[in-house]
Amino acid sequence: QVQLVESGGGLVQPGGSQRLSCAASGRIFRINAMAWYRQAPGKQRESVATITSRGTTTYADSVKGRFTISRDNAKNTVYLEMNSLKPEDTAVYYCNAHISSSLLQSDAYWGQGTQVAVSS
Repeated sequence: QVQLVESGGGLVQPGGSQRLSCAASGRIFRINAMAWYRQAPGKQRESVATITSRGTTTYADSVKGRFTISRDNAKNTVYLEMNSLKPEDTAVYYCNAHISSSLLQSDAYWGQGTQVAVSS
C-alpha cells in the first residue's frame, strides 16, 4: 500500500508564509503527477497547484504569484510554499499523487489533510 503523510500547516497571520510537505511511502514504482488541493468550510475541494513528473507546474488563478509547488523525487516528497497568505486561503489542504506500484498499476492517493488558518 501507499501512504501520503502531510506536515506543516497551522495558524499564520495575513501576509505571512507557510510551507507544506507531503511524503509518499510504501510500494512505489513511480510517482507521476503530484498536486495540492484545498477545501474551505462549506465549499468544494479545489485544485491549488500541480506538478508533473518532469516538473511542469500549473496553479489556480487565486494563488498564482504567491504559491510555489515543487518536488524532490529522491525523497518522494512534494512541497507547497505559500507566501503573502490571505484569510481566504484558510482551508484544509490535501496532498494528491498519482502513483504506480508497478508497470501496470497506477492509482490516485490522498493525504489526510492539514489545516491552514490565516487570521490576525
